Amino acid sequence: MYRTVRDFLNDWSRAAQGTLKVLESLRDEKLDQAIVEGHNTLGWLGWHLVTTPVFFMKQIGLAIDPPGGDKPNQASEIVSAYSKMAEDVKREVEQHLTDEKIIEVVDSFAGRIPRGAVLRFMLDHQTHHRGQMTVLLRQAGLHVPGVLGPTREGN
Repeated sequence: MYRTVRDFLNDWSRAAQGTLKVLESLRDEKLDQAIVEGHNTLGWLGWHLVTTPVFFMKQIGLAIDPPGGDKPNQASEIVSAYSKMAEDVKREVEQHLTDEKIIEVVDSFAGRIPRGAVLRFMLDHQTHHRGQMTVLLRQAGLHVPGVLGPTREGN
């Protein structure tokens, strides 16, 4: 759980940079890559990471604009939409949260919990799906960037 706005923003910045590295490894022709038929694809997971912060932010009383349209079929559109969303989250938190507000309890999908706990869920959710994507990137024969440490590719 976050207890200060600065702690969240520091983690969000690092997490967003790591997620962008993963998304930048996507290629249009591999967006349909899934571990097995019928499971989440690289494209679906990438778009999910763009859209779900809208839900999490609403849970804590903040609003960011949802991306328009359906899941795109171009990797570059996912990267652009994620970059915008990550900046929107940063801006909303900077402008509307204080250290006092971040520890206030709110009604959320997880029950009555502090805003800082909802923000922690948002980052954990992103990290979970980013990890799934790195497996799919390797399965698809694409570059797997180092995010929380080096990868086999050496970065």
